[in-house]
Amino acid sequence: MAYSRPLFAERGNPAPRKEPAQVNGSTQLIGQHPLVDRVRALIQRVAVTDATCLILGESGTGKELAAREVHGHSNRSDKPFIPVNCGAIPADLLESEMFGHERGSFTGAVGTRAGMFQLANGGTIFLDEISEMSPVLQVKLLRVLQDKEVRPVGADRASTVDVRVIAATNKDLSMQVERGHFREDLYYRLEVIPINLPPLRERRSDIPLLVNHFLARHNKKRPDVEVTITEEAMVHLWEYDWPGNVRELENLLERLVILSEDGVIRLENLPANVRSFISEKKIPKPVMSEEGLDLTNAVEEFENRLIDEALRRTKGNKQAAARLLGLKRTTLVAKLRRRRGGPVVASGMTAT
Repeated sequence: MAYSRPLFAERGNPAPRKEPAQVNGSTQLIGQHPLVDRVRALIQRVAVTDATCLILGESGTGKELAAREVHGHSNRSDKPFIPVNCGAIPADLLESEMFGHERGSFTGAVGTRAGMFQLANGGTIFLDEISEMSPVLQVKLLRVLQDKEVRPVGADRASTVDVRVIAATNKDLSMQVERGHFREDLYYRLEVIPINLPPLRERRSDIPLLVNHFLARHNKKRPDVEVTITEEAMVHLWEYDWPGNVRELENLLERLVILSEDGVIRLENLPANVRSFISEKKIPKPVMSEEGLDLTNAVEEFENRLIDEALRRTKGNKQAAARLLGLKRTTLVAKLRRRRGGPVVASGMTAT
């Protein structure tokens, strides 16, 4: 069986909540999982402020997308959004790229050049991979955050800039601080509003929604045949752990659409690592050691596994999944919210 229409629109499943496709030209975060709802709600709350944000998450979870959404919902949305990849620019050039330089300030500086902060004036600058910034440049960035001024390389005086700073990293910055790789004072300056993006494996119920979204996007580039996906292939995409997260899923779907010969993505079309993942996946099996075991954790792991299985069978329909589990829908939703304990956002808000 091939899915020729959105999975959530099948009989007995309510159509998914319609989400705006863009915020001032930027694609929004896609998902209906409670973890994504919490992130989305936090973004809308902090966007109207000028507070510095630190976006945390594994590679491929959509950190720049979240930063663009913060900017898109803010009163700076009609001003520039300037992304800077701190890990892709050589350390000896990053200062000039960020703050600009004066003519003759170094070999090759044949003219005065504005930096990214000046270009972002009035808008937002996104400092991706902030953990890769050198200690010397960390000091200068701290000064910019404190004084709202930047001094180009070789300049005699600083100039005032009005820029909102959003930083991101896939590393544990608190651990980097403990190891002496990142300045503690800069860390606290950046972490005014922390936004944690969940990995895809922690919100599997969004996978069918994402698959349909990417299929629709890439089908537009191939108008001759609309590519669909079989249920068996979808199950394997659901079960796979996606170490590259949403980016990995998107890239795979683009490849599968391009290479599809008859317009149907089947199990045999999936990469070997995705096809074999279910058989190799280890289901948690509590073992009673000499020291005993944590019964609460063992029961929670087993419960989470059953919840995931029910959501997979019902293609993310919480009402149908709750019926399979003999629960009320509100009880299932509460369990989904509790299963990821701990704060992910600012004070007063937790994402579970």
